[in-house]
Amino acid sequence: MEKFNVAIIGGGLSGLLLATLLQKKNIDTIVLEASNRLGGRIHTIQAHRPGAAPLELGATWFADMHQQLVQLISDLDIERFPQYAAGVSLFQTKSFEPPQAFYVPESSEPSYRIAGGTSALIEALRLSLQPGSVYTGTRVTAITGLSTGVRVTTADARVFEANQVVVCLPPQLAGKTIAIHPALPEAVAGVINTVHTWMEGAVKFTIEYASAFWRNKGFSGMLYSHAGIITEMYDHTNAAGTAFALTGFLGGGAGAYSPATRKDLVIKQLTELFGPDAGEMLHYEDKVWNDAFISSGSNTLLLPHQNNGHPLLQQSYLDGKLWFCGTETAVKYGGYMEGAVMAAKTMADRFQ
Repeated sequence: MEKFNVAIIGGGLSGLLLATLLQKKNIDTIVLEASNRLGGRIHTIQAHRPGAAPLELGATWFADMHQQLVQLISDLDIERFPQYAAGVSLFQTKSFEPPQAFYVPESSEPSYRIAGGTSALIEALRLSLQPGSVYTGTRVTAITGLSTGVRVTTADARVFEANQVVVCLPPQLAGKTIAIHPALPEAVAGVINTVHTWMEGAVKFTIEYASAFWRNKGFSGMLYSHAGIITEMYDHTNAAGTAFALTGFLGGGAGAYSPATRKDLVIKQLTELFGPDAGEMLHYEDKVWNDAFISSGSNTLLLPHQNNGHPLLQQSYLDGKLWFCGTETAVKYGGYMEGAVMAAKTMADRFQ
């Protein structure tokens, strides 16, 4: 059996960046990802038709304050562009009152998106890794400490051995789905079960059109609503201004509806706001972030970012052979892409 120096569990932003940084140090590293796609909470729908806009179902926005992420984007030679916000925005306070119009002045510190979709970041990292070092469709079910390292076992009974293992999953998900032997200290196991997973339970939608009819009517595409299924929305036109879309979040209860019902309610709300043009959509996608790759199925209610960056998540276990990484372990910007980058860089510095 081949033995690796480091096995990374999770092929999201933190896992792929950590693998890249370790391989640059000539540390033999593999990435084990349960899903058949890479990216974790970065999920871009690409090429559903020629010339289509990249449609984001996951992480989308960042700002200049996210210095580590901005530097990584620059290092990978990836283009960014400011979020469109020009024109009149709308606020729906009640279903029986017309929407209120408001204007957002141009900001000197706008939020940004990645040209070509946030998945361009994931693809660039994937291409930087050594061939054969990434395993998708590989769900880890157990980590066993050995005298000489760790044994990692998968759901399909494959076994990998490594000197050290880094778990780059949401801590609560890891705690519920991976059996660790010997068991983690009781205090650690208790904390892991109360680490909030950012995006868990959120419902994000995107809807594509042949034209940016909202811009043509003087609207920014920005909406905040207490009255419809869409609670928050933004313009999602591509960087070149050639493919047009809107994106945002649906109310928390929307996940209980069928995809067809969510789509119908989104179009109904947009048509009431912008007129019949909103009914002439080209493509609709949404995602309820409660699948097996993010959610442990726990019914425990947690505060946003609860226990993100907890001191116990900064320590090693199994005699220094097991570490936790990922955005929820970051001491700043937990849950965000910036946190994922910070966590990966901090972890990489621990390896010589």
